[in-house]
Amino acid sequence: MPNKIPLESFFKNPEKTDYKISPDGLTVAWLAPFKDRMNIYCAPLDQLDNSKRLTDINDRDIPSYFWGNNENIVFAKDAGGNENFNLYGVNVKDEKLTALTPFPDCLVNIIDELDDIPNEILIGLNKREKEIFDPYRLNIETGELKMLMENPGKISSWFTDHEGNIRMASETDGVNTSLLYRKSIDDEFKNIITNNFKVNLYPQFFTFDNKHIYASSNINRDKTAIVKIDPETGEELEVIFEHTEVDVAGLSYSRKRKKLLAVSYVTWKLERHFLDDDIADLFAKIEGKLSGQDIYLVSMDEAENRFIIKTQSDKSKGKYYCYDVEKDELKFLASVADWLKEEDLSAMKAIQYKTSDGLTINGYLTIPNGSSGKKLPVVVNPHGGPWHRDEWRFNSEVQFLANRGFAVFQMNFRGSTGFGRKFWECSFKQWGRKMQDDISEGVQWLIDEGIADANKVAIYGGSYGGYATLAGLAFTPKLYACGIDFVGVSNLFSFMETIPPYWKQYLDMMYEMIGHPIDDKVLLKAASPVFHVDKIEAPLFVAQGASDPRVKIGESDQIVEALKNRGIEVEYMVKENEGHGFHNQENKFDFYRAMEKFLNQHIA
Repeated sequence: MPNKIPLESFFKNPEKTDYKISPDGLTVAWLAPFKDRMNIYCAPLDQLDNSKRLTDINDRDIPSYFWGNNENIVFAKDAGGNENFNLYGVNVKDEKLTALTPFPDCLVNIIDELDDIPNEILIGLNKREKEIFDPYRLNIETGELKMLMENPGKISSWFTDHEGNIRMASETDGVNTSLLYRKSIDDEFKNIITNNFKVNLYPQFFTFDNKHIYASSNINRDKTAIVKIDPETGEELEVIFEHTEVDVAGLSYSRKRKKLLAVSYVTWKLERHFLDDDIADLFAKIEGKLSGQDIYLVSMDEAENRFIIKTQSDKSKGKYYCYDVEKDELKFLASVADWLKEEDLSAMKAIQYKTSDGLTINGYLTIPNGSSGKKLPVVVNPHGGPWHRDEWRFNSEVQFLANRGFAVFQMNFRGSTGFGRKFWECSFKQWGRKMQDDISEGVQWLIDEGIADANKVAIYGGSYGGYATLAGLAFTPKLYACGIDFVGVSNLFSFMETIPPYWKQYLDMMYEMIGHPIDDKVLLKAASPVFHVDKIEAPLFVAQGASDPRVKIGESDQIVEALKNRGIEVEYMVKENEGHGFHNQENKFDFYRAMEKFLNQHIA
């Protein structure tokens, strides 16, 4: 068995992470801990030892930031996990902090960082009405805010051309999505195409002459492809790239050279198809210097001469480098977690199995390093979403569990994204049914292959994965020895009644995908674990953030109370300063300590 690594080593804050370079290429910023919270630091690229901390946030980690211009950084932050993210600015020189959107109970999203307009960005803000977002122009130095137009009520996304003008919008009535277009900002928007939500046509960005649109589309195809469309008519003009087995959604470009660079897609891991010889050569040069590592370009300067590179793998949280194109030099910046040694960690291997109705399920199996790989205690770990997917990458939870001797099984059950429209659609109204069968049949496959000890299988997941945990214990009670539900749904009726206000425009779509509370009452009751607690036999551990806006605490309260009413004790952890998932370091430590103890009691 591998050397036992301290629990804190997996879940403590990174030493340094999320490096980004300033537009002029002279300064780098990053996130690092200060009093156990992730804060922003910066330093001149040629004087990395001369760093300074720009923020002193002490209640929540700063989750993300970007360079607004060479002197100002913009970052987002919520309160206690409520996901009402507001924007703040900090000046790199005088360290002055400015609340750019000081509006309680409002949420901000970024429409366009306006790279060519150094002092301004475009944001969406639900200040006027909680259910919709109006577009604003925000001066990141003064905080001046100007509404550009009122959202008429159904627009879910705004899209800009390369000059920062809003030229397109996506409108939804809850089931159908329309793409709106205007030739100039002086023209009225017109509807160019309307599709059912099952059909995807999502603008990526305008062509460099601002006349056409590059978009991801599955119109008349099962797998999403990158295409060029005419925004006047909605007509598809050209297929840029498509893949026979998976969706293709990522497209990158050079602002400086005005060229498409590459498309990205995920098979069992991230892959790229290069559209530009220069970027292909750049990757080849970097890969030659960092042999055997997965390479990601995460930031670049305006001149596109200096790139921030991140390496990562299933057994490494990664390292950061700066690559100078002109000098062909690679400069080491930092390791994210150099206390974790790859030789002590476990490989995440891609696997496949067939369902009873003939679907191919792709997933991952992590076997504890040094084990025989047979008759192992297994933690089954369905992902959240559920319209999301697992990928091959470093996962702290997986590596922690494997280090404790548990195999970890992750599966992309039907409905997982990236595998085409048919695979996604066959999950509709299948919560607790076929979606759950995909998980159960995967467990049986592990047992039949001799990998899992049939008496030592646990199920653990967060969000939808938490729902799948409860459904697994309720609907296949003999399959699992125990379960861990983290911010999971227990009652589909109350879940849809308490969604955030800005999700309400998608409610009709959710009814079609999950079920209608009146028309599908029987189905939803049959699929809600809280109504089937009499079937639950295995021990359960529940964890919940009190401020969760997506899966309200009532979802966990209900299942815990229902089981206690049957005389069954349930371990229940609530963190008052957390939301949909635990982010503060001390709360993560508490959760995973409790998880380890619980699993050791029941499947070790």
